[in-house]
Amino acid sequence: MDFNTGRPDHIEDYIVNLKTGCWFEWTDPNNKIYANLNIVDGTTKPTEKECTDGLAAMQAAWDLENDSYKSQRRAAYPSQEEQWDMQYWDQVNGTTTWKDAIAKVKSDYPKPS
Repeated sequence: MDFNTGRPDHIEDYIVNLKTGCWFEWTDPNNKIYANLNIVDGTTKPTEKECTDGLAAMQAAWDLENDSYKSQRRAAYPSQEEQWDMQYWDQVNGTTTWKDAIAKVKSDYPKPS
């Protein structure tokens, strides 16, 4: 897993999600490639294609969640406290600061059509 982003970036990210417990190891922990994957619990070793396809599926799911307009909007919205403050002062002053801020975020990060 990419420690900066959390995005899956290695077949190990897929393998650890297949089963629980200590069921695999790397014959060379400094060179974690498929050829060095060793299954220690007696079950069948997943194919290299299963591992790469599984990793690709995890990456696609991560990308959809984290690179989507939803995640961009989440990051752009003011905090709840800021929004509550805007709503309070809008009510007191008869302004639309909160509605304007929300509309701007939605305009900046529109839903895909």
